[in-house]
Amino acid sequence: MPHIDFPPELPGIRGPMAFRPDTARPLNELVDILLRGPNTLSPGERELIATYVSSRNDCRYCQTIHGAVAAHHLHGDEALVVCVKDDFERAAVSDKLKALLAIAGNTAQGGRYVTAADIALARQHGASDLEIHDTILIAAVFCMCNRYVDGLATWAPDDPEFYRRRAALIAEHGYSALTIQGAAR
Repeated sequence: MPHIDFPPELPGIRGPMAFRPDTARPLNELVDILLRGPNTLSPGERELIATYVSSRNDCRYCQTIHGAVAAHHLHGDEALVVCVKDDFERAAVSDKLKALLAIAGNTAQGGRYVTAADIALARQHGASDLEIHDTILIAAVFCMCNRYVDGLATWAPDDPEFYRRRAALIAEHGYSALTIQGAAR
């Protein structure tokens, strides 16, 4: 049961965002820039980073919704999302993305856990400064969102179809546009 009364039909981060829309708007704008804006990493890859961090933080709602968005961008490949969450080193993703996922995981543990060796490995596999920067910022933002969702004891639906339907809306319209229509994510 949530610590604050949120609309019962709005799970996860959507309840707190409806409760405080003035903070929802800039959060969703930042997430739109990071996950959907121009970048050499695909939206699917960036959603995988958000999913991985959320799984490391054991945030059920965030890892499930962002995993669904990642799978949507990756032609429905839900098995890849599960593999990235379970053991990204064995996942069928590029060595560059594996290096960036390692950086994201270390960021989730604490910013000082990101080492010069982590950065060097990412660069060795072709990661640009923008990709490294955005990976760390995605990880930091999702640590905040995960704590926001779980700190307020929000609920997460059990039905995978809920996440698939929501993912299709997010992939088509983005996070900020859905804030205007109602609480995003």
